[in-house]
Amino acid sequence: MMGNPGLPFRRLCLSLALLVGLATPGGASPPAGGLALYGQPKYADGFSHFDYVNPDAPKGGELRLAQVGGFDSLSPLAGVAPTARGTEARPIDLLGLTFDRLLTRSADEPASGYGLVAETVEIAPDGRWVVFNLRPEARFHNGSPITAADIGFSFTTFKAFGPPDWQSALAGIARAEPLSDRKIRFVAPGGDAKAQALIVGAMPILSRTDWQGRDPTAPRADPPMGSGPYAIAATPVGQSLVLTRVSDYWAKDLAVARGQFNFERIRVTFFADPGAAFAAFVAGDYDIRYEYESKKWATAYDIPAVARGRMIRRTLPARVLEPMRGFAVNVRRAPWQDRRVRQALVLAFDFDSLNRQFLFGQYVRSLSYFANSDWAAKGPPDDDERQLLEPFRDRLPAEAFTAPFDLPATATPAERRRTLAEAARLLDQAGWTRSGGHRHLPGGASAPTIDIVVDSPGWEPLCRPFVKTLHRLGLTAHISVVAPATFAERLARFDFDLAPVRWPPISWPGADLAAMFGSATADLPGGLNWPGIKDPGVDAMIGAMARAGEAGQLTHAARALDRLLLWGDYVIPQWHMATDHVAFWNRFVLPANPADTGMQLMTWWMAPPQADDDRPPTGHRHAPKAR
Repeated sequence: MMGNPGLPFRRLCLSLALLVGLATPGGASPPAGGLALYGQPKYADGFSHFDYVNPDAPKGGELRLAQVGGFDSLSPLAGVAPTARGTEARPIDLLGLTFDRLLTRSADEPASGYGLVAETVEIAPDGRWVVFNLRPEARFHNGSPITAADIGFSFTTFKAFGPPDWQSALAGIARAEPLSDRKIRFVAPGGDAKAQALIVGAMPILSRTDWQGRDPTAPRADPPMGSGPYAIAATPVGQSLVLTRVSDYWAKDLAVARGQFNFERIRVTFFADPGAAFAAFVAGDYDIRYEYESKKWATAYDIPAVARGRMIRRTLPARVLEPMRGFAVNVRRAPWQDRRVRQALVLAFDFDSLNRQFLFGQYVRSLSYFANSDWAAKGPPDDDERQLLEPFRDRLPAEAFTAPFDLPATATPAERRRTLAEAARLLDQAGWTRSGGHRHLPGGASAPTIDIVVDSPGWEPLCRPFVKTLHRLGLTAHISVVAPATFAERLARFDFDLAPVRWPPISWPGADLAAMFGSATADLPGGLNWPGIKDPGVDAMIGAMARAGEAGQLTHAARALDRLLLWGDYVIPQWHMATDHVAFWNRFVLPANPADTGMQLMTWWMAPPQADDDRPPTGHRHAPKAR
């Protein structure tokens, strides 16, 4: 039910003076095994394992996942490659499990990376370069060593031919310079070496030999040469994907991998539609499902497997940053460039009635681009935020400096009438005159029909009340239901007036946010700046976040950015769950101290088989408890 163009295979993980000779100049930071964007890494050099894993977890068994749709390529550079996401499972970068990276991110810190292929990292004192020293034991699956040449090739390939999000993320790095087989330097003029190290550290490493003679933009049916904990075993393209654990994985005993990647196989089955996928889950054909459909969660899990404890349902606090989801307003089109018109559209959307009538009251309104985090703008701006916003006062309404951003309640008929009257006043103020029940543009032409493009018939009952309200304002709207692939294509070429979107999670500030909201990406086909935001204030706040020297500076800049985006009315905010709803078959054991940033499936392992399938299993060791 939720439109989410999201990221297919790739998951954006975010934002070095020239050096002479092959030696690292004096003054660089001492080589370190970990790197934190702010402060010090939680885990000191020589740590044994992450706190949220069981280092002695047994290996074996099969994790079964599902996805609606399919894929046509196994290349991280082209085609639609699969992740387990959407209504069936939380994001797992499935193909990413076959590629190693320079750094591994920890799940219990906001922005830290630890050496995987890179044994240590060195940062320039002026922040203009970063050097990665590679582990001599790092290997591809065919036994060949991972070298600086492979990493340099991966960088130039992703920067030139990768998906738009990767091209944008790597734009701040000028070049890669292999210094020896096991040492590579990345040069970037911006002086934000830590952020750039975390960006390039998250890049999948390709085998230069494997890609020689290939068109990097072409779909690929054969598995690329990987180096990660899993290898692709079976790929009936578009139907299923099977990964098998690499028993002699070169990094299996490193601290960053210990206690993880415990399943012998990971099998993903692709379904043509959400109904078939849900029926397969209830039948026991796959193991875990994150449920985003409120009606299903309220009514469809009253089944014997739940009553007997064989299927576990859990409602968990949402403890991770919740990105904005809403109807993106395509401001590239002239009618929507006036903020007053966009604000009228925002006011016309009656969330309260929709939540009560269709969503079982299970959702809260999305009133921040960074909900569930310290970055969310709360209350009126403080002195630090006002100082950051002051140069852009002319781009904000006066109340943005003195009041919190909020949307009027529409729970009662009187509230709905007041809100609709305000929307009509804004259209009048923008020069959209009304004659014969229809709106006309300032020049006299009829207002265009608003094309609301959605990717599922499930959106129609949610959009119809909105369409009726727009009609009361003298506006005409049409709901275009298209296939998911067509929806993604239309988003990519900006062929919509309104479309439901959900931005991906933010890994690192700077390049992530520039890709989503920066002026430079507003007209990038296939990019993440779906509304087409071009705002110098937004650009300035993204830059301030990237340059922040400590967490407090980052928070103030993030809250100022949140206010600029919210008051810009670039989206009609939708909703999100204050809790996560997850159901899974009781076949697993979870670590005793899980991270709060999601369920981290790669830290789970298989439970011993039950002697009697009809007997409720001892769920206390398998099911995560609500915290």
